[in-house]
Amino acid sequence: MRLLLIEDDDRIAGPLTEGLGRYGFTVDHARTGAAGLAGTEGAPDLVLLDLGLPDMDGLDVCRSLRARSAVPIIMITARREEADRIVGLELGADDYLAKPFGVRELVARIRAVTRRTSGELTYPAPARPAAAGVPGPQVLGALEINRRTRQVHLRGEEVALTPREFDLLVFLAGDPGTVYSRQQIMDTVWDPHFFGPTKTLDAHVAALRRKLGDPAWITTARGVGFRLTVPGADGEPGAAG
Repeated sequence: MRLLLIEDDDRIAGPLTEGLGRYGFTVDHARTGAAGLAGTEGAPDLVLLDLGLPDMDGLDVCRSLRARSAVPIIMITARREEADRIVGLELGADDYLAKPFGVRELVARIRAVTRRTSGELTYPAPARPAAAGVPGPQVLGALEINRRTRQVHLRGEEVALTPREFDLLVFLAGDPGTVYSRQQIMDTVWDPHFFGPTKTLDAHVAALRRKLGDPAWITTARGVGFRLTVPGADGEPGAAG
């Protein structure tokens, strides 16, 4: 597995590259955001992204990467502000790890992210299965979800979702109206051994609501979790709560 490490501090990059090498990873190292973006042309399997880069903010690098690639991204950062981490996750990062950290923990997270992004997730059957066993889109009001092509359309217009946002939407759409607990969602869409904060889920729900243009698509069951609803259908409430 080949990793791209975007990190300007050689005191961190050197030992990290050596340590990951002992676990069988090949690590390409870029010291700037621009070099890192250029390095993704080589199609790495995963990107380790520092947020404090000398030429551009790591969040901007994350945004640029996600706009053109679904490569898994783990942010590695010394920033302790929750807002920075949530923004990074909303921009499409798959996980984050605060410095200092151990190589073994990073390896565990790399493996967890790889499992989550390699198509090993399972979901309930679509509410409207296609005839004759041919995969087809699930239609929920103005929303159309195509699991085969991993595309989502709303009123005929494609909605650009990150891989994790798509997985979250598909999971909730497996049984519209059903309330899924926060733990159920985290265990399935993320991983039973996910290391990140529970705010990760809230950030992705907020991003989905924003992209779907109406918070009523995902309603909150206070103290329990979330459910997918079709705004205005069958008397469903029009507020997310």
